Amino acid sequence: QVQLVESGGGHVQSGGSLRLSCALSGSGLNYYNIGWFRRVPGNDRKGVSCISSTDGVTNYGDSVKGRFTISRDNVTKVYLQMDDLKPEDTATYYCAADQSHYYCSFYVPDYDYWGQGTQVTVSS
Repeated sequence: QVQLVESGGGHVQSGGSLRLSCALSGSGLNYYNIGWFRRVPGNDRKGVSCISSTDGVTNYGDSVKGRFTISRDNVTKVYLQMDDLKPEDTATYYCAADQSHYYCSFYVPDYDYWGQGTQVTVSS
């Protein structure tokens, strides 16, 4: 069993930055791929970025490449640095853990555990 808690969301102006944190607790944390997803009301969750446990390989959605950076400084914390934020980045952001795959993905069913989400609002 793994628990995930997101923090760091908030309200920022267009062009601003936020850093989201995902705190993990449980056993075997170093074996989990971690993904960041976001959801806008009425839409499905969409992959933003992920980092693989195997060798730290990272992946980014096309809309955030060059602006967002995922990092993992130890087995219990994963970060999402978000720069040059745009109004279309407004969403609830979730981190999730996947223990079953070699590399991380943006396929929601791959993920076994989810946090409760943190709201990011970007105004123009």
